[in-house]
Amino acid sequence: MTDTLQKTPLHALHVELGGKMVPFAGYDMPVQYPMGIMGEHNQTRTGAGLFDVSHMGQARYEGDEKAIERLITADLEALNPGEQKYTLLLNDKGGIRDDLMVSRPWSGGGLFLVVNAATKEADFAHIEAAVAGKGKLTRLEDRALLALQGPAARDVMERLCADACRMIFMQCGVFELDGAEVFISRSGYTGEDGFEISVPAGDAERIARLLLAQPEVEPIGLGARDSLRLEAGLCLYGHDMDESRTPVEASLIWALARTRRDRGDFPGADVIARQIEEKTCQKRIGLKLAGAPAREGAEIADKDGNIIGIVTSGGFGPTVNGPVAMGYIDRGFLEPGTGVDILVRGKPRPATVVKLPFVPANFYRG
Repeated sequence: MTDTLQKTPLHALHVELGGKMVPFAGYDMPVQYPMGIMGEHNQTRTGAGLFDVSHMGQARYEGDEKAIERLITADLEALNPGEQKYTLLLNDKGGIRDDLMVSRPWSGGGLFLVVNAATKEADFAHIEAAVAGKGKLTRLEDRALLALQGPAARDVMERLCADACRMIFMQCGVFELDGAEVFISRSGYTGEDGFEISVPAGDAERIARLLLAQPEVEPIGLGARDSLRLEAGLCLYGHDMDESRTPVEASLIWALARTRRDRGDFPGADVIARQIEEKTCQKRIGLKLAGAPAREGAEIADKDGNIIGIVTSGGFGPTVNGPVAMGYIDRGFLEPGTGVDILVRGKPRPATVVKLPFVPANFYRG
């Protein structure tokens, strides 16, 4: 099985560090290291953790930006050099094909895209077909992607690339790090301050070792990445959102630029406009549970036993010291504090609807 999986440029380093390797999105990836998921989670919340996210898709787009803007929810005219936006790739019914980052790290023009690993081939093919004759999408398959996350990430970067510390949340740029040209954004997937660093594949292991040599930094696997993003109320594509859910249902309407809403020039605009006006049947919410954690697929019931929703992500939240979950629930039960039941192995477990995120974000905004 392992022989059929792709490997990131840091695969040998993961094995050397004692990473427990598992299949993920077609790659052989570390789910945890000897520190364990709980320790890695707490390390990222209190110090700094280094994640290998090189399995994600990186690409550069040059050409007619209107051609690519028609596929997503961001306003590219409002995206200035040195800025990054979270945006959504939609289908014709307003369903979410993927969520991605789009930025302008280069002063000379062009967009930098980072898409999810499991959908990158479909995403890039979709974009290439839509922009044919109008623009060029270049897949950056010769680059790795590292994420340095946690409150101590700033201290680390101050020593190694001080210029990057001048950025605030969702800014980006081209920098030099240990002799390599890197694209750095001040962003991440944990709710903490941090940096995502795109590096040439040939420099990836050297730079990863440099970061790990800093006293604040430990390697972090996919297990803690999942628990960290869950506490931060961040969606995992294919679980908390997919093509069957719109930005309105997924509580991601903030990712649809107001100017684009006004123009209605994005896929599924009529569907989404109707949902905003008439409200949707269900929306994504947070849940705090008593007792055992609930997993994806567990049904949510009202106190009379009627099924009113489904859990899309769930697990133990180390920072909140208890089980947490996200899911979709009928509109009549959206109010925070509403009591519901989650069916765990067929038995009702009491839960409470809460406002997301479970842990306040610590993004650096200046």
